[in-house]
Amino acid sequence: MNRFVSLRAQRGISLTGLIVVIAILAFIGLTLAKVLPTYSEYSSIKQAIQTAKATGGGVREIQQSFNKAVQVDDITAITAKDLVISKETGETEISFAYEKKIPLFGNVSLLIDYAGTTAANGVVAEKPAAQ
Repeated sequence: MNRFVSLRAQRGISLTGLIVVIAILAFIGLTLAKVLPTYSEYSSIKQAIQTAKATGGGVREIQQSFNKAVQVDDITAITAKDLVISKETGETEISFAYEKKIPLFGNVSLLIDYAGTTAANGVVAEKPAAQ
């Protein structure tokens, strides 16, 4: 038996490879750390519009219900005035859409389009153009 192991038989990761892997994992971790709070806020907005729809009433009542959720959940991305409240097929539907720009490093940013609705068909109503 040969007691010496050939250098070619050794396997593993080099120091350079380890540094590259750590850098990639750090970038992914940094990105996730910055994106997750915005997604959490988006989920809170979706829940708030469901709650506002359940309260019923007119546009003003729905906006007031949403404003309460904004205060409780610390939502800063949109306000009640940004909601699109419409009556389609006899039922009140609430929609929203907004962009979130997340700075990553230097002049590199990530732009995410968030949108949601209470409509069963999932189509987000567009905000009417200002006149």
